Amino acid sequence: MALRNIVLDGDPILRKKSKAVEKVDDRIRQILDDMAETMYNTENGAGLAACQVGILKRLVVIDMGTGLLKLVNPEIITAEGSQEVVEGCLSFPGQYGKLTRPHKVTVKALNEKGEPILLEGEGELAKCFCHETDHLDGIVFVDQVTEWME
Repeated sequence: MALRNIVLDGDPILRKKSKAVEKVDDRIRQILDDMAETMYNTENGAGLAACQVGILKRLVVIDMGTGLLKLVNPEIITAEGSQEVVEGCLSFPGQYGKLTRPHKVTVKALNEKGEPILLEGEGELAKCFCHETDHLDGIVFVDQVTEWME
């Protein structure tokens, strides 16, 4: 595993749409491992999308304290309710704002073995799923903030 540099605000890669992963192989698993190590070694890291380490592939790692999720080609297939949340982002250090996210989402993805999985997230996990999958489409949270936090 290796630590990767996190791409920061102003880098155009954060606004680009990531490409689907065609095959989950050892190279993809290595990228996921590197992403996880990078997330764990960065203060306040709960999730990381591949574009945030300069790779335009649809890969996400998340750990909200209940274990590491490695997701390949994640897609939100249902969203229910709404919640006002406060978000930050490793690519936008020191910036926090309020925005509205779904309260509950269902995510379809592949795991690191290339097997299809279905995950549900409520509350903070739903927020994280939305934040990270937005990154894969070149959407960043700062564009959705309704109120900036000090």
